[in-house]
Amino acid sequence: MTSSSTHGAGAGAKVYKPPQEVPDPLEGLSVFLAGSIEMGKAELWQDKLTERLRDLPITILNPRRDGWDSTWEQRKSNPEFAYQVKWELDCQRRADVIAMYFSPDTKSPITLMELGLFASTGKLLVCCPDGFWRKGNVEIVCEEQKIPLTECWKDFVDQLVDKLKSLMHSQS
Repeated sequence: MTSSSTHGAGAGAKVYKPPQEVPDPLEGLSVFLAGSIEMGKAELWQDKLTERLRDLPITILNPRRDGWDSTWEQRKSNPEFAYQVKWELDCQRRADVIAMYFSPDTKSPITLMELGLFASTGKLLVCCPDGFWRKGNVEIVCEEQKIPLTECWKDFVDQLVDKLKSLMHSQS
């Protein structure tokens, strides 16, 4: 786990999005919201999940940048793009839990790459509904790495809340 400190009694979630600097160490338990983010195709699932988690004393790391500029060249030499990618990778490494959602309306190649990068960490919870174009690949990776996998949004959210509460309990 990346952090053993906790929020004060009654404190709600703290949310960080790029380009915000993320404190080191993170406060309390942390969850990174990995998954489909394709502009114009992916629903704003991160907002729905943040709303559901807002009363928990956790840190939420949401990569959906409010000021994203789709004209940025996606190259390492572009400082804004490089910062975004490094922010996401750093936050996933530091997070206690990575909640990963594959929207059926997207291709999500970066999410697939992140599934591979973090599959063996024991941090992942994955939701991959029917209709996602590479669902079979996701299912096999999750099975081989013993990653909890759900098809249903509600089950995914319930499983995430249960995991966070269990981790909170084990830290107290």
